[in-house]
Amino acid sequence: MGKEGASAAPTPNQRFDLFIGIDYSGARTASAPLKELQVYGARAGWTPEKWTRPQVAATRRTGNWSRVEVARLLLERAQAGERFIAGIDHCFSMPWAYFERYGLGSWPAFLDDFVTHWPTHEHDASVDGLRAAGLRSGTAKELRLAETWTSSAKSVFQFDMQGSVAKSSHAGIPWLKWLRDQAGDRLHVWPFDGWDPAPGKSVIAEMYPSMLKRRYPAAEGMSADQHDAFSIASWLADMAGRGALVDYLRMPPLTGTEQRVAACEGWVLGVR
Repeated sequence: MGKEGASAAPTPNQRFDLFIGIDYSGARTASAPLKELQVYGARAGWTPEKWTRPQVAATRRTGNWSRVEVARLLLERAQAGERFIAGIDHCFSMPWAYFERYGLGSWPAFLDDFVTHWPTHEHDASVDGLRAAGLRSGTAKELRLAETWTSSAKSVFQFDMQGSVAKSSHAGIPWLKWLRDQAGDRLHVWPFDGWDPAPGKSVIAEMYPSMLKRRYPAAEGMSADQHDAFSIASWLADMAGRGALVDYLRMPPLTGTEQRVAACEGWVLGVR
């Protein structure tokens, strides 16, 4: 692992051994290697390093990650019993208006419905191709509650613009269902599986690298996508080292109505 960085040594009650930052991409298809899709990882107290995809046996070469390879990476780590927390740069759900519009009463019901209408996990499917079919959607003015608590969040329906998370979210959400189905109780999808993950469980959570990048400057030669993934992993390791990550995982100060909305919409780790 990399040289020791700014993160403090792990505390005695440290829940996680590994901190993973993923800058996501909704381009092309699920099996396509994407230079925008970046993964960084760090052990407690160390500076995050760029992870490269496993060698392809037939070519013995390494290259860019695909979405299916990232999903398999997280599943393998969870099944191995490794205590990790991974922050991913895409929305995990849709605004409350979407739930009301299509009669969806819970996040699991949303997942089942979403993969039916947006099967972006399938081999030859792409977000752009499915958008052309006029599938379930919303307006760019619709925001989730957590997004209204920030100054720069963009709507999950706001496609084709700089900094948009629409394509990556529509491409990534089906893989959340796949991971949840495959990993079972080894993996905790925060906060949908509860605000306070049980010790020993691996966790995946939605994060906004734009909130963090100024705190963790890019190294020389680091691309913008690499910096996003690096910033997520750095923040996770940093907050764990300070003993603050457990507090961030707890429910923010929400009213009863807001809690019911957040149970469907989810939340962004770090927004309080």
